[in-house]
Amino acid sequence: MAITRHGRPKADRLTMRASYPFLPFCIALALAGCGGEAEEPDTVVVPIEQEEAAQPDTPDDVDAALSSNTGATPMAERVATIGLLNKRNNVTQDFEMRPGETVEEGPVILTLAACERTAPWEMPKETGAFVQVDIQNRRDTDHTRVFSGWLFKESPSLNVVEHPIYDVWVKDCAMSFPGDE
Repeated sequence: MAITRHGRPKADRLTMRASYPFLPFCIALALAGCGGEAEEPDTVVVPIEQEEAAQPDTPDDVDAALSSNTGATPMAERVATIGLLNKRNNVTQDFEMRPGETVEEGPVILTLAACERTAPWEMPKETGAFVQVDIQNRRDTDHTRVFSGWLFKESPSLNVVEHPIYDVWVKDCAMSFPGDE
């Protein structure tokens, strides 16, 4: 038996010729396995009995339906505490706001769209608020939106208001759940 320069045995012609008759059979077998349509799995339809509930028509109806199902405080009754820091003079202010309210403090306009917190029995505990921050620069007459998104109390670095002078963060979202003491 001859050995190649890589140290492997060289296949002789007799071995190669013996494998040729099986080649068409292997190809036909591979193609037969690829063809055909897959059978559909058997499905069973199980009817679920549900009460016919009226669909809410207005956003107030949706909010009322959600709060009645979960027992949580409706969005309009929640109160968020938002902190504002002026980095130039190191003055902080807290604003208690309801969703939909806007507060203007100097060149800063804060708008609270929503606030949420996890139920007392859920882990991890999280408190968040959807806040929009508009700031008026010295030379501008209009305010510019510098942030619009969710801010979280437990992880303030997750979503950051990036501004050289002002910093905004969530301190609390006052709402209640059933069984909440």
